[in-house]
Amino acid sequence: MNEISSRMERTAIVPVVVLEDASRAVPTAQAMLRGGIDIMEITFRTAAAADSIRAVSENCPGMLVGAGTVITLEQCKTAIAAGAKFIVAPGFDEEVVRYCVEQDIFVLPGCVTPSEIMKAMKLGLRTLKFFPANVNGGLSGMKALHGPFPSISFVPTGGVNGQNIGEFLEVPYVKAVGGSWCCAKADIAAGSYEKITQMCREAREAVLGFEVAHIGINTDGPEEAQKIGAQLKEAFGFAEKEGSSSIFSSGNIELMKSRYLGENGHIAVRTNRISCAVAELEKRGYTTEPGTEKYKNGNLIAVYLHRPIGGFAVHLLQK
Repeated sequence: MNEISSRMERTAIVPVVVLEDASRAVPTAQAMLRGGIDIMEITFRTAAAADSIRAVSENCPGMLVGAGTVITLEQCKTAIAAGAKFIVAPGFDEEVVRYCVEQDIFVLPGCVTPSEIMKAMKLGLRTLKFFPANVNGGLSGMKALHGPFPSISFVPTGGVNGQNIGEFLEVPYVKAVGGSWCCAKADIAAGSYEKITQMCREAREAVLGFEVAHIGINTDGPEEAQKIGAQLKEAFGFAEKEGSSSIFSSGNIELMKSRYLGENGHIAVRTNRISCAVAELEKRGYTTEPGTEKYKNGNLIAVYLHRPIGGFAVHLLQK
């Protein structure tokens, strides 16, 4: 179960997939994989759900497939028998949750009240679905619940889209988000697999949310750093903020008081979810530099990449 939880956190999106025709299941899963998403929640809202899960489970080994909108124990057992690796329910049903726990199946029941969360915790759950998120306060609702339940993380669904996904993923108590915008029912029915791939690719880029935070420039010592800072202030009026190891000019230029990683300095890149960014960059051939990690409250907030770009080390920062 921990493996599935980690997979959800790395991918950060659990698309809700509605299939009316099981023959569309494998092409849809393949389109999603091409777009960089390797998790799908096939809902039990249609009669094709079980056959769709079985088809993906048997033919798409790279896809982690689960069942959604599971509201009865019978549906739960059917989904697991078809090959579902996780179960998602819109609400908390103790019979379904207990069965999944006993069978060592990862389960995400919908929990939006303190009472529901406490019931889930008694059964050993630490990640819960927050549905419908937009009706139950969204980020502010989850933040309020995070106070008394700091060990709980949420997967919000309902009201999450490509425009606001970054806001949800910036907070540490959101494990991943759910939604159907990147794999719409109409696109599946029309066989618009290229569009699904593109929407998934855009969703992944929204998850990462890469943006330049600042540029770091190596200098030969504090005096040179101060001299460069003074020149930038004289020329552009950039305010200075001095720290123990560097001077920030305008907040976007960091003047290092001694040489660090990178021949010329470093480029700091912010991301919505640093764990997702690390996993994605590893796929692209960029591993992290051991010993450069920084943590806050047990969460990774900064790390350097092993490979420089243009003479600059690259520094990932959690937004």
